[in-house]
Amino acid sequence: MAEYPLIENHGLIGDLQTAALVTTDGTVDWFCCPRFDSPSVFGALLDQDKGGHCTVRPAHATYATKQLYLPDTAILVTRFMTEAGAGEVVDFMPVTGTTVTPRHRLVRMIRCVRGNMTFEVDIAPRFDYGRRPHEVRLSEHGAVFASEGLELTVHTVREPDDERLLNSLTRRDDDLHLSLSLRAGQQRGMILESAADGPPREIRLAEYEQLFGDTIRFWRSWLSKSRYAGRWREAVERSAVTLKLMTYAPSGAVVAAPTAGLPEQPGGERNWDYRFTWIRDASFSVYALLGMGFTEEAQAFIGWLGERIKERAGGDGGSGPLNIMYAVDGSSDLKEEILDHWEGYERSAPVRIGNGAATQLQLDIYGEALDSIYFAHGHGIHPGHQGWAELLTVLDWLADHWDQAGEGLWETRGGREHFTYGRVMSWVAFDRALRLAEASGRPATAGRWNDVRDAIYEQVMARGWNEPRGAFVQHYGSDVLDSSLLRMPTVGFITPDDPMWTSTLDAMEQELVTDSLVYRYNPEASPDGLRGSEGTFSLCTFMYVDALARAGRTDQARLVLEKMLGYANHLGLYSEEIALTGRQLGNFPQAFTHLALIDAAITLDAALNRRP
Repeated sequence: MAEYPLIENHGLIGDLQTAALVTTDGTVDWFCCPRFDSPSVFGALLDQDKGGHCTVRPAHATYATKQLYLPDTAILVTRFMTEAGAGEVVDFMPVTGTTVTPRHRLVRMIRCVRGNMTFEVDIAPRFDYGRRPHEVRLSEHGAVFASEGLELTVHTVREPDDERLLNSLTRRDDDLHLSLSLRAGQQRGMILESAADGPPREIRLAEYEQLFGDTIRFWRSWLSKSRYAGRWREAVERSAVTLKLMTYAPSGAVVAAPTAGLPEQPGGERNWDYRFTWIRDASFSVYALLGMGFTEEAQAFIGWLGERIKERAGGDGGSGPLNIMYAVDGSSDLKEEILDHWEGYERSAPVRIGNGAATQLQLDIYGEALDSIYFAHGHGIHPGHQGWAELLTVLDWLADHWDQAGEGLWETRGGREHFTYGRVMSWVAFDRALRLAEASGRPATAGRWNDVRDAIYEQVMARGWNEPRGAFVQHYGSDVLDSSLLRMPTVGFITPDDPMWTSTLDAMEQELVTDSLVYRYNPEASPDGLRGSEGTFSLCTFMYVDALARAGRTDQARLVLEKMLGYANHLGLYSEEIALTGRQLGNFPQAFTHLALIDAAITLDAALNRRP
């Protein structure tokens, strides 16, 4: 394994507690177990030599590959075409459900579709990010990789009269190799299982077909609940499936991405661990999920958010009543460390696990949380009495602390500033609290909330506006533009036709937009404490579509959206950023991007339908 695959040359599979990435040439090069933020078992994505992998590929010298999802599912098919025949590997993970379990199954079935094919299979796990050794034990029906704290069992899928699979399973040091020859119509494979309840066993094709059928039925049944019937339905529904794959079912929390350490610039240091739940990202998921009709998922997150508010972690005025992110189970210890023994994707060191930004002060999260709770209330998901009482304590804290400098939603590490977006979203927090109290008849310190809301509004208009630029700017006292402010009309802080807003939109178009793609901000003009540059931010491009649609520029919005859809990978997936070359950068796939795609499509579709 010499060269790193492009980030976009991957598909995602998962079981709603963890996930795996599969390359277009049949390699599982990222898999953490037993949950999204657990140490990796396969991590070649971040170190080809030391990370570990599970590879299935033709033995033929030359071959072409294609990759697709079975329609309306998260079952991934990687196809191989050679002169001798055509074959495929079908990858999926049977859904685990809402009960926490260490048992997870990665199914890899190999089929010969036409002619004759020989496949080479290598199973080479590296436990705990390659830091813990393991031993391998071969048995009659498979093998066990045993490491401290975790075992990975390999079960063989075959018919009883076929001895080729077992006879070809050989040990290479502490790894396994398999050479498998098949003719048209034959299929064999394996199931890699963590925390198995017994030794390796021989699995019949009928049992595999049952797992396969159950998984298809789960995904198609879930997706059938979607009420979205507008334009770009295929992209919207693929985004919904991707978000579901990134949801930790036991808690309802959505991870920002299933990966860690993928660089925003190859060779750079912007390499973060995104396998956690951000209050901001997950709050945005409420709009997207409810917009499509997925009420259960939105309700699960609102419940998770309520638990975090109830805990009041960090409520001493430092980082506020809420941390900006949590582990999927709600714990808040996300200590950041560096894996010095890994070289990083395309030698992009350092490789970080954990996230040191977890305790930053980012005041915008309170607006996003309250906005999602208010939006959910309008869809029949109501906070109970205790939940409302906890919200009151959060709002009391925010009323005392909204006028502080913070790190901002981009998690800069160059010092705190009075970020305009943070102020806007603080305004949203009190605005939505007032609306929610009135709609539900709940007790509230409405007079104080109203005064604070108005004070924030006047401050933003006075200090967030830069007259020479003719635009709202990133933070007070600067002239730097920031695309986070594209959400100002979305949240109702300003009307889409206000001259101050249209002037801001025009300024962003001139400075932050390049051939329809949008940068977050200019790091050279606003140093963020990190070296290097980055690509355009895909979230911001979809936010731009939303803002254009709200401003009545529907033709322009449609063109930008169509262009952006062309930057998706072959499966309709997006990472965090797009480079000048068009390649995808950053952690993959990114929930923020797919949430924004859904929101932009819903907004633009409605705007186009309103046109005469």
